[in-house]
Amino acid sequence: MADKETSPIILQFAPLNSSVDEGFWHSFSSLKLDKLGIDDSPISITGFSGPCSHPQVSNHLTLLSESLPLDEESLIGRTIHGNRNKCPVPGILYNTNTVESFNKFDKQSLLKAEANKIWEDIQSGKALEDSSVLSRFLVISFADLKKWSFRYWFAFPALVLDPPVSLIELKPASEYFSSEEAESVSAACNDWRDSDLTTDVPFFLVSVSSDSKASIRHLKDWEACQGDHQKLLFGFYDPCHLPSNPGWPLRNYLALIRSRWNLETVWFFCYRESRGFADLNLSLVGQASVTLSSGESAETVPNSVGWELNKGKRVPRSISLANSMDPARLAVSAVDLNLKLMRWRALPSLNLNVLSSVKCLLLGAGTLGCQVARTLMGWGIRNITFVDYGKVAMSNPVRQSLYTFEDCVGRGEFKAVAAVKSLKQIFPAMETSGVVMAIPMPGHPISSQEEDSVLGDCKRLSDLIESHDAVFLLTDTRESRWLPSLLCANANKIAINAALGFDSYMVMRHGAGPTSLSDDMQNLDINKTNTQRLGCYFCNDVVAPQDSMTDRTLDQQCTVTRPGLAPIAGALAVELLVGVLQHPLGINAKGDNSSLSNTGNNDDSPLGILPHQIRGSVSQFSQITLLGQASNSCTACSETVISEYRKRGNSFILEAINHPTYLEDLTGLTELKKAANSFNLDWEDDDTDDDDVAVDL
Repeated sequence: MADKETSPIILQFAPLNSSVDEGFWHSFSSLKLDKLGIDDSPISITGFSGPCSHPQVSNHLTLLSESLPLDEESLIGRTIHGNRNKCPVPGILYNTNTVESFNKFDKQSLLKAEANKIWEDIQSGKALEDSSVLSRFLVISFADLKKWSFRYWFAFPALVLDPPVSLIELKPASEYFSSEEAESVSAACNDWRDSDLTTDVPFFLVSVSSDSKASIRHLKDWEACQGDHQKLLFGFYDPCHLPSNPGWPLRNYLALIRSRWNLETVWFFCYRESRGFADLNLSLVGQASVTLSSGESAETVPNSVGWELNKGKRVPRSISLANSMDPARLAVSAVDLNLKLMRWRALPSLNLNVLSSVKCLLLGAGTLGCQVARTLMGWGIRNITFVDYGKVAMSNPVRQSLYTFEDCVGRGEFKAVAAVKSLKQIFPAMETSGVVMAIPMPGHPISSQEEDSVLGDCKRLSDLIESHDAVFLLTDTRESRWLPSLLCANANKIAINAALGFDSYMVMRHGAGPTSLSDDMQNLDINKTNTQRLGCYFCNDVVAPQDSMTDRTLDQQCTVTRPGLAPIAGALAVELLVGVLQHPLGINAKGDNSSLSNTGNNDDSPLGILPHQIRGSVSQFSQITLLGQASNSCTACSETVISEYRKRGNSFILEAINHPTYLEDLTGLTELKKAANSFNLDWEDDDTDDDDVAVDL
């Protein structure tokens, strides 16, 4: 019975928990946007911890706004001096630019690398000079600065001793020390904590002499403490409040003790406080066995553990700052332009009725969508429908004129809904609606479980295009414009496309649908139309639209452009639509070239020339108009594609979505590329002895 009572048990350590102040994420967002950009190099950060100060609540390791480096020179490393309530702990932050990269982190390798740093500091003696490195930590994160949300995961690397540490005894410090010793230890600890030189030193020695006098010493003084004491304990700031478990920092502390001094039995002191002073009733004193296994040396690198659990599960944490952001009120006022005054003098032939009755569908309610909507209102167009599935982010209002900071409160309003509300506030007579819907895209395969939902979105989009007179393609990705282009060609609807580069823009109107499939074309006088119809957005492509969204960094997710581009391109897109609406041939109007711009007059349209494409550059302050005919191999508007869509319907759409090469095979682009790759040109000069040269085109 006695043997059973005295047999050692495995020492159980209480896990360390993390806490991140919102100010840290605000500061990190500024650092990311203003300095780091897409640089994903590790960042040295500082966490703050301290001894437990409440009998029922453990202390956390906390990140604050000052945890981040202050300038670019301090990104690699720096020293922060703390105070008695915020003892600095060195850490490293690995932030990714994409959620995919965050999910692919090799967490075990990262943990092992940080644990090896701790082990190297133990072996080199650095841990004796700066004991805070024993509590080294790491954080992996993904910052979605479009939504002000953050994913993160802490790890507190701990060296795993083999065999496990055995607990011989553990009791409150007040029961271990005599009353005189306890009084002296408390006084020594309070002096240690109050000193500017030692307050943030979390690991130390407690020496109690035979006359009950206690002193606190640095770890590097261990040899000097030998022989002049009655009791020598290894003390540390214990963040844990539990009465039967020491805190997590003891794990690496014991690894240091075993490796540096080869001790097999260790007395440790878990220092805890109450109201800022040493409390030996909360503090613990324990004795542990840290013997080596047979064949092991003190220099053997231990294994490591330490990823923090989230509610008992191995999953990351997340936080959204949307609820805590304080939006500034922006007053939005607008004055309707009086189109009738334009017709009085400048444009007497302007048909205002066609403008007021036209129904416009805007696919995309972002920067371009807002600019287009506002300009449409200026031209007297009162029926606008928005299609968008995104939400208003804090970065949007300064660039997207229909939104205010109030639309970002909470999780953010859907853009399609917020845009409708804004138009109503500007002009209550607007007939406007918003549709929250994602546009199905080729190159983004779907599962069988998603087919009904995606086909429902296709049907909904088709119905929207059928019920409107003009469609604006203003989405962020190329592939999201494919299905609308196809549906507009099939329904012979006016389609206006606008796209932005960094300092360039392209605005174009799509031509009518294939001549052989269009009843409208057959009813027109052939002499008044082009012998070949105008091309669409995809007519010059030699590849099918593919996924351009996966694994993109923040700058690749957003359309990074000079701020003046969207207003220019949005205005030109609307001007192009108005030109089509005022032209007697409408969608079938031929494409005028830039040579007519010298006169500024066009007999067919009161507004001047009606180009097919407009391309401009703000870096050159230049603009040109181009003409492009429809391609028989176009993946969106060719007769082959439209015919196949009409014949197969949903099965055609699903195949185009799930099989990246299907559209290329269908339209002959695959064979065209093969022919181009195999085409050789040989030059032979009979007058020289040079070898023949073959060039692959």
